[in-house]
Amino acid sequence: MVNVTLAPRSPRKRVAVVMGTRPEAIKMAPVVHALRRHPDLFQTLVVATAQHRQMLDQVMAIFRIAPDVDLDLMQPDQSLSELAARVLKTMDATLRDLQPDLLLVQGDTTTVLATALAAFHLGVPVGHVEAGLRSHDLRNPFPEEMNRRLTSVLTAVHLAPTPLAAEELKQERIDPSRIVVTGNTVVDALHELLREPFDIDATPLAGLPLDRGRLLVVTSHRRESWGRDLENTCLALRDLVGRFADLQVVYPVHLNPNVRRTVIEMLGDAGRIHLTEPLDYFTFVNLMRRSHLILTDSGGVQEEAPTLGKPLLVLRKLTERPEAFQAGLSRVVGNSRETIVAEASRLLEDPHAYRSMVSAANPFGDGRASERIVLALGRWAASQTPLLTADEEFRPAAA
Repeated sequence: MVNVTLAPRSPRKRVAVVMGTRPEAIKMAPVVHALRRHPDLFQTLVVATAQHRQMLDQVMAIFRIAPDVDLDLMQPDQSLSELAARVLKTMDATLRDLQPDLLLVQGDTTTVLATALAAFHLGVPVGHVEAGLRSHDLRNPFPEEMNRRLTSVLTAVHLAPTPLAAEELKQERIDPSRIVVTGNTVVDALHELLREPFDIDATPLAGLPLDRGRLLVVTSHRRESWGRDLENTCLALRDLVGRFADLQVVYPVHLNPNVRRTVIEMLGDAGRIHLTEPLDYFTFVNLMRRSHLILTDSGGVQEEAPTLGKPLLVLRKLTERPEAFQAGLSRVVGNSRETIVAEASRLLEDPHAYRSMVSAANPFGDGRASERIVLALGRWAASQTPLLTADEEFRPAAA
């Protein structure tokens, strides 16, 4: 099944890095690069499940990573249970062939949980990047909250992005010696991408009037938002462009038909609201970089907006990433039409309120998360403790 040449066994550790979705690839790419800068310590193998085929391929191309093993498991209209079963069965065979010393997963997808379970069955230790995020509501976000909680039970090395995430793990009685605070690797990824030149004319954004006033960027696609909540968000956007004549809205619309049907029906004819096809990550990052304000229900964007210095309104009832909210850089507004309009209007009308949500102190990372991960894994491989000293761990600066 696995068509990859394996190096002979040596003191270096064989690490299988698994990714299935666009967010996983974004946040794992800097880790893959960092591991491969140490070929004397690690043989790094990238395994793609392709839970999201097209979006995964885009990100891997941007970061110049080719999978060593591509399982291509995506199928149209797949249910979560069908996907989980295919990942579990296929990863069992793949791990038997690769025989890794460590399996590295990221985040909270179906790929992550099923892969970690396959590794557990075979006695392969699991390292979990972005461990410890918790909303404390198993249905929100669904199924991610359940996925990450169960993955933590199966994990040997917990690579928590923030002190708060590490504390959540300790509250679950996980051995503190197996928990390190690294920062979030999405900050590393953004630092890397922002150094690259960007030509808007070569993107789907070409021709949009992005410089004619203030730019509001919107993403909303989560299954908890389908139906009435998404309708409320669309109505709020229409209210905002009606209230602010200088406002331009760009909304990349997710491919899921439950999202597209609502958004296109309610916003397709709205002036100054520009619906686009899903954007590749490099284009989307540069769109956010140009924005004045961001509205989202995405987990990743909750980390990216503070990194880019953009105020953020979170279109959810709760968040597993409260660090930005606690630092005053985001507000959780839910899906009430009136609340979205009121909070966005406050930021569009009050310069002081706007400036208060912009800070150079990023609660999510400093661009060195991948370095810390590699350092911790090197010590884990050598059976050294602590995996990171207190001085080596990420500590966010005061906002």
